[in-house]
Amino acid sequence: MLEPRLQSPPAPPASTVVTRRAAVLGMPIEHSLSPVLHTAAYAALGLAGWHYGKHAVDEDGLPGFVAGLGPEWVGLSLTMPLKRVALDVATEVTPDTAAVGAANTLVRRGTGWLAANTDVAGIEQALRAVGVTSVARAVIVGAGGTAQAALAALHRLGESAPTVLVRDPARAGVLRDTAERLGVAPRIVGGFPDTPLPAADVVISTVPAGAADALTDGAWDPATVLLDVIYAPWPTAPAVAATAAGCRVAGGLEVLLHQAVVQVELMTGLPGPTEAMAAALTKAAGDRRP
Repeated sequence: MLEPRLQSPPAPPASTVVTRRAAVLGMPIEHSLSPVLHTAAYAALGLAGWHYGKHAVDEDGLPGFVAGLGPEWVGLSLTMPLKRVALDVATEVTPDTAAVGAANTLVRRGTGWLAANTDVAGIEQALRAVGVTSVARAVIVGAGGTAQAALAALHRLGESAPTVLVRDPARAGVLRDTAERLGVAPRIVGGFPDTPLPAADVVISTVPAGAADALTDGAWDPATVLLDVIYAPWPTAPAVAATAAGCRVAGGLEVLLHQAVVQVELMTGLPGPTEAMAAALTKAAGDRRP
């Protein structure tokens, strides 16, 4: 059973003004909305002196970047292509992160770093936000890193045998490894996008924009919930089709928000201010629309 919550560091006294730093790393990184979320959280929490930036770092550069960080650094958010190599620079890894085989967060722990995967919580909470409390039949589209996190999130919601739609089952070996570590048994079906969408309570699309447009074909059951992890451009073609059919739909912005709330809690030791972070994210995403 995966642990429902990670332990956070103790919060500093409210009257203490401290200088702390955190950042999101990846390549490319210019598009990242993580600074918007974390900066809004610091303001809402009254954390004067806390700063959150972004740095272009590739896989080869991550070990040196982490090794060069001073004691004022409390945490790092990690995007592609760093989610697997993050495990190599960590001194401690949470059990669910080890099971998924990828981390999107490094949190200072004494002289070392704890690797965590808040994408799992992000997917789970995005589904709960649209009323999903348990899942009996799920479909995952894709077999990459986000699909691995989706396996873990669905496992938390009671689904241990989702159908996974992929182009080529022979290339789903990493997903199979994750499933074995999680103790789940997905049914991997090849031939996507020509594969019909099976009946499901929840469909999670984890593939890039445009790759799941075939999900617009056929009729959506209004009882099905769609989570499409894309957040730009939005709405995606599957989201439009599912919404038109009366389905509940969640998108990548919801996942981004909820995974960042957990990151804030891990890095600050304080409850993540979800409403303030959501408002900042909505404004920033709106500002980027054509």
